[in-house]
Amino acid sequence: MASVYDFSLLSGKGENVSLADFKGKVMLIVNTATGCGFTPQYKDLESLYEEFHDKGLEIIDIPCNQFAGQTPGTDDEIHEFCTLKYNTQFPQMKKSDVNGENELPLYTYLKSQKGFEGFGMSPAGIAMSAMLKTIDKDYKHNPAIKWNFTKFLVDREGNVVARFEPTENMEKVKAKVREAIG
Repeated sequence: MASVYDFSLLSGKGENVSLADFKGKVMLIVNTATGCGFTPQYKDLESLYEEFHDKGLEIIDIPCNQFAGQTPGTDDEIHEFCTLKYNTQFPQMKKSDVNGENELPLYTYLKSQKGFEGFGMSPAGIAMSAMLKTIDKDYKHNPAIKWNFTKFLVDREGNVVARFEPTENMEKVKAKVREAIG
């Protein structure tokens, strides 16, 4: 059976990054976008990184342009935007697909471990549900990534322990990260 540590990604600079290098650490893997209503979550992600990185957290930022074309830039432009606007310090990977025939194999694995469980009943969650019904009538019944800023939490043993949709309250994400850090 596959493990999260079996996968590698390309950094925004084109360097190979093996997730095996993060054994023993907690990972938060997130598909991001620079022009999305959820883009301000970069601030929350950087805050998490600053608080927990020294305790073993790694955030793996995977820009993706599959959702309404909200990440149109090059890898260098995306990196510049994130570092200038949000002072991000966590590793940023090459812009990649998270769904479909060209999806990263890592995302095939992540989705097999934690499927879609809903957006919740917040105003943002209700709005996302309404929007997705127009795009994919069966969206509730498939594990596909639904939008930018979907997050997967991987514990120190490499288990995918949680999936957070972009509408999830970042305080809940922080609480689960704190729990996984131990």
